[in-house]
Amino acid sequence: MTPQALWTAFSTIVIREVRRFTRIWPQTLLPPAVTMTLYFIIFGNLIGSRIGEMGGYDYMQFIVPGLIMMAVITNSYANVVSSFFSMKFQRSIEELLVSPVPNWTILSGYVAGGMARGLSIGLIVTVLSLAFTRLSIHNLPMVVVTVILTSALFSLGGFINAMLATKFDDISIVPTFVLTPLTYLGGVFYSIQLLPSFWQGVSMANPILYMVNGFRYGILGVSDVNPFVSLGMILVFIILLAVVALRMLARGKGIRH
Repeated sequence: MTPQALWTAFSTIVIREVRRFTRIWPQTLLPPAVTMTLYFIIFGNLIGSRIGEMGGYDYMQFIVPGLIMMAVITNSYANVVSSFFSMKFQRSIEELLVSPVPNWTILSGYVAGGMARGLSIGLIVTVLSLAFTRLSIHNLPMVVVTVILTSALFSLGGFINAMLATKFDDISIVPTFVLTPLTYLGGVFYSIQLLPSFWQGVSMANPILYMVNGFRYGILGVSDVNPFVSLGMILVFIILLAVVALRMLARGKGIRH
């Protein structure tokens, strides 16, 4: 395919994905905004006023980066897993499979669509947070790179989950039993420095810890882990999941019977 044809295929997938989640915005954009606002009120204002400072900042400022990243993670993942599985369920994915569009273009299109929703939610949550606290960016490049790479990573994860899923219940297993526990234990609401040394070591095995702390470093300048190690971890996982997703597409895993 020519570069123009590849761009047309890629942009078509992305535009379709963006139109999909913006058309049903009361289901895709509004609920995360409401949920995060409740987090700000309950954990930030009500509980945070009793906790005081953490990491040298008041509790509300400390948890805002984690809550933004949590919204980006869950929505990037949810967009791709629901969209691609719906294509499988309706068997409209076969139209893509028989087309000359390369697998990497298909994967890139869906990942970009998931990133569009995840980053949109992240921006909405960031704007909402300004009504509750003051944010000052410590390192803008770190903020931008971390949130983009994290969104791409979980879009890839959603794609793999969608390929492996055989029924609608399967697309909720990973978010419920893997993503949610890892996110809550990933330093969103606390610094791992508060934990005993053993549990600090256990927490270091949680990949979401690196993403949350990398983003928190970009905004506040504080982190429980080296921010450059965080970026390295995210890049390694992106490469790994991209290779797995492309191999699954090439073999038709879950989509060719």
